[in-house]
Amino acid sequence: EITSLLSLYGGQFSSEQEIRVNSPFWILSIPSEEMARGLMKRTVCAKSVFELWGHGRSAEELYASLETYPMDKMLPYLQSGSTYKVHIHTFNKTLTQAQKIKKIDALEFLPFKGKVNLKNPEHIFWILEDYGMDPNNVPEEPLHLYFGRWIADGQRELIESYSVKKRHFIGNTSMDACLSFIMANHGRVKPNDLVYDPFVGTGGLLISSAHFGAYVCGTDIDYNTIHGLGKASRKNQKWRGPDENIRANLRQYGLEKYYIDALVSDSSRPIWRKGMLFDAIITDPPYGIREATRRTGSQKEAVKSSEKSTENHVFVSSSYHLSDIFFDLLKFAAEYLVMGGRLVYWLPIYRPEYTEEIIPRHPCLKLISNCEQMLSSHTSRRLITMEKVKEFK
Repeated sequence: EITSLLSLYGGQFSSEQEIRVNSPFWILSIPSEEMARGLMKRTVCAKSVFELWGHGRSAEELYASLETYPMDKMLPYLQSGSTYKVHIHTFNKTLTQAQKIKKIDALEFLPFKGKVNLKNPEHIFWILEDYGMDPNNVPEEPLHLYFGRWIADGQRELIESYSVKKRHFIGNTSMDACLSFIMANHGRVKPNDLVYDPFVGTGGLLISSAHFGAYVCGTDIDYNTIHGLGKASRKNQKWRGPDENIRANLRQYGLEKYYIDALVSDSSRPIWRKGMLFDAIITDPPYGIREATRRTGSQKEAVKSSEKSTENHVFVSSSYHLSDIFFDLLKFAAEYLVMGGRLVYWLPIYRPEYTEEIIPRHPCLKLISNCEQMLSSHTSRRLITMEKVKEFK
């Protein structure tokens, strides 16, 4: 998520930062504070960003590092008229209040001229201590220490405010709010983009893109879901209400102006005019576990399975193999994404047999990232992000 957002806002992982997967603290090189704030207005994974003043593997190293930090960069935040406070955050260890105060007092050598204000300070400084990832083997002393000035927090509260529990219209497989924001960030969705979901369902993935200012649309083969009809997925509710639909979801969050429309359509049959239309395609294809995979079939199959919807709308559907779904999806993305546009989707995996070779490929699309979400000891799903790098022929 952070790598995608850095490519959108500018900045990179610093040269000394081999991405330590076993550490929650990362050092980034971001050209300006403005860019750092832009990054934090989007991320739901990162908690906060700080301007790093010092870093070491021991307290002595940290203090030595702080003494070499340019004074002209420190002074604007240490003026006599200003107010400040110092926080301490330890990862994988809990300190007593006395220990915390002792560590804060050890920073007396810094030229703080302002007044301490714990309630509403102008400047907040943090000591961050990393005690590793193993809760059963916590070292006496931290492995890494950092000191810096707080700049901004991430968007963790979006996870709560967009929670599926409070959402007007949901289905059996509505995407968790946190994951849908991560997907929009992987897709580098920005204001005025056009974002499309070919398996739109109840539109959970449209909400996160609309929150970031993109116009959203989608299609789904299920007539009842698109029109908000039929059985409800909520406990203690039998049928969907008259205003349970995707538009109502976007209205609930004040995002209705970004909603273009949702159509009943089969993603395996092209309905769009030729040409590059979408800035991002963000979707969660049905895997056939909790949502059936299907597509429109021929009249011959009609005898076996004709389905009636609430308006006597008869259509024929045949099973739609998983490999075909992904093949069609990649081909569609290669054709309809703008250059540099991104496709973000989930791929279900049987872990004992997983190798990178099984990820679907397309000559027009470059694999950007492949992240795993564990579901059980032998199943998981991979969040695949691809970018269009070649014209479709």
